[in-house]
Amino acid sequence: MAKDEELLENEEDITVELELDDGSIVNCAIITILTVNEKDYIALLPMLDEEDEAFGEVWFYEYYENPDDSNEEPELIFIDDDDVYEAVSDAFEEFLDTQEFDEVIDDNDN
Repeated sequence: MAKDEELLENEEDITVELELDDGSIVNCAIITILTVNEKDYIALLPMLDEEDEAFGEVWFYEYYENPDDSNEEPELIFIDDDDVYEAVSDAFEEFLDTQEFDEVIDDNDN
């Protein structure tokens, strides 16, 4: 298991603030960090009102941590390649399927 995945499993309600192109700030919950083709990507859930058109959407960004400086803030990079975005989206769907399977197994154990 990757270091980032361990961090996400051990912490509750980890969030990040994103500044959008229009200058607005959106607070997002971090769902998970995925590795696709040897790069890390982060899945974010914007914390928006139900009336917002992006409510319930998951946003994907490339995720980069400087291995030489653990105090440096991670960098989120917009994914502008459609093929990469599709691969990350597919990996996220697999992650969700795994989570649902794990919940069914946990429910059966109780």
